Amino acid sequence: MHPSTADNVGKLILRIVLGILILLHGIAKIQGGVGWIVDTVGFLGYAVYLGEVLAPVLLIIGWHARIGAALVAINMLFAIGIAHTNEIFALTSHGGWQIELQGMYLFAALALVFTGPGKLGVNQR
Repeated sequence: MHPSTADNVGKLILRIVLGILILLHGIAKIQGGVGWIVDTVGFLGYAVYLGEVLAPVLLIIGWHARIGAALVAINMLFAIGIAHTNEIFALTSHGGWQIELQGMYLFAALALVFTGPGKLGVNQR
């Protein structure tokens, strides 16, 4: 496989997997609501739908995926700040970072912000 093809396939895999995993959280929010988030941060809590529904769709289809990835990253910063602040410097009983899942989502999104979505998307942006 040509190196540029491999690079684009790698970005496609990252986009689709991150998009699907975050979208599952968005679907749960659609079904269960965001009341506790709105109670915590006010009307801004509804922006979770941007970060967990719209942004993952942008990632999956590769349409303005950098914007989608930035929205996911911002969403994860808010999620960490709202729900996981006391776990930022904590480890699990197995030695892993307490918020490794949230960290993986955050840094995968940041990687896509900087690398772009690759050529296997709707508009390569």
